Amino acid sequence: MQAKIEILKAEIAKVVVGQEEMIHGLLIGLFSHGHILVEGVPGLAKTTTIKALARALNMTFKRVQFTPDLLPSDIVGAEIYDPKNNRFTIKKGPIFTQLLLADEINRSPSKVQSALLEAMQERQVTIGDESFALPEPFMVMATQNPLEHEGVYRLPEAQLDRFMMKLLIEHNSEEEELRIMRHVAMKRTQPICPVLSLEEIAKIAQAIDAVHVDEEVERYVVRLVRATRLERNELRYGASPRALIDLYKASKAHAFMSGKSFVTPVDVVQMAYPVLRHRVGLSYEARAKGVDVDTVLNAIISTVEMP
Repeated sequence: MQAKIEILKAEIAKVVVGQEEMIHGLLIGLFSHGHILVEGVPGLAKTTTIKALARALNMTFKRVQFTPDLLPSDIVGAEIYDPKNNRFTIKKGPIFTQLLLADEINRSPSKVQSALLEAMQERQVTIGDESFALPEPFMVMATQNPLEHEGVYRLPEAQLDRFMMKLLIEHNSEEEELRIMRHVAMKRTQPICPVLSLEEIAKIAQAIDAVHVDEEVERYVVRLVRATRLERNELRYGASPRALIDLYKASKAHAFMSGKSFVTPVDVVQMAYPVLRHRVGLSYEARAKGVDVDTVLNAIISTVEMP
């Protein structure tokens, strides 16, 4: 199974140089039935990566550019009146796909952002009086631009909590940017071929479910999440019980993709940052001092005894 995953990564690498953390996180989300929030400046191959993933898995892919004038019906669809037949018909929106890219999700107000809530949690969409199941597998990758603060809206905590992980994407290294420049200038990009079927994806998900987690490691997961709720000057609120589930699932997927049949505390710590960083709220004092979430998480993790 791990060999298949490496083949998949190699296929994506035909068009995406570097960004291993983003690719790794997307695969964890896909195999664990989670959704991914990606934050990074423009031009870091966020759209290219999920398009390449869709091609390599032969999945349907849709992209929605979030703007201030976007309506919920532009995402989920709407009832359209047919005067010829004197009845309403359902026009499904772009959310009816397997991989959905919600580009710059924070450019739309919370009413539009919340249109994704039912889809992300229940994997269904309600239009009028009818509910429609979404295709399987279904994953949302949402992006945020951290540089621009004008004309953007904060994602509500309820929306953030639906994302399994938040990935922070940095610029490529000098050598990687050299390769990017050459690939684009020389048009060396190779076509991507499907390498995994839906049946194989389901088998990988089943294998991840079978990864062993010792009770002491399970309790360590619980202690880590509960530690974010202790009274601290840097935090306004801690992680929800949903974080427990996502950290547990992400740790199992990370261990499996690392070639292990069991989860270690190190796997848990590595997944704690992307799983928790969007689920804890910094206090006004911490933000005024320029303290970032990962620094606070690092301090919290260091206080929890590792089994």
